[in-house]
Amino acid sequence: MLLAWVLVFAVLASTPFLISAAMCASVQAQIVTLDEAADLDTDAILVLGARVCDNGEPSGILEDRLATGVAVYESGASDRLLMSGDHGQEDYDEVNAMKTYAVEAGIPSDRIFMDHAGFSTYESLYRARDVFQVRTVVIVTQRYHLYRALYIANRMGLTAYGVAADLHTYTGMPYFMARELLARIKDFFYTLYMPLPTYLGAAIPIYGDGNQTNG
Repeated sequence: MLLAWVLVFAVLASTPFLISAAMCASVQAQIVTLDEAADLDTDAILVLGARVCDNGEPSGILEDRLATGVAVYESGASDRLLMSGDHGQEDYDEVNAMKTYAVEAGIPSDRIFMDHAGFSTYESLYRARDVFQVRTVVIVTQRYHLYRALYIANRMGLTAYGVAADLHTYTGMPYFMARELLARIKDFFYTLYMPLPTYLGAAIPIYGDGNQTNG
């Protein structure tokens, strides 16, 4: 009896790691280099949000995502950028900081869309598909996060590629990786049941004018 309980515990304890490993393996081939991205022709480059500082400037992780997103845009992989992040409170705004960075890098404002309700990776992908009408996409984020984003995109029926934005070494990576393991398990189940995101709303096709998302 004790052996049976030990085996049950071992299976339960290993399941999150098995799910995580399978998720990563399933999308590995979709991660491309910047040079490989130049050969793509996609609807949009989706840059996933991250923390902004108290002064409104992008954090180091977010700045690397933005720099990589701009580089992918300049490679010709798409002529549309979709900045998706958290703007759920008046005094916290990831997406305007993201757009400001891209405009200052020389990208025309009308080519940059903002998703103000990208409160999670799952919601960012759901809204990219249903609100912004994206069907083919290059996702930009750090590699540890990219696996989950690509997995969600696949489950949502998108044709997705990923470019990793690991331009620096980041402090706090053990914490980020532990949190990411939990997030992978959550999104494994989310993509089985596909709950609605916090907000949907009217369609804003990605082939229109990005300035209509200003605010």
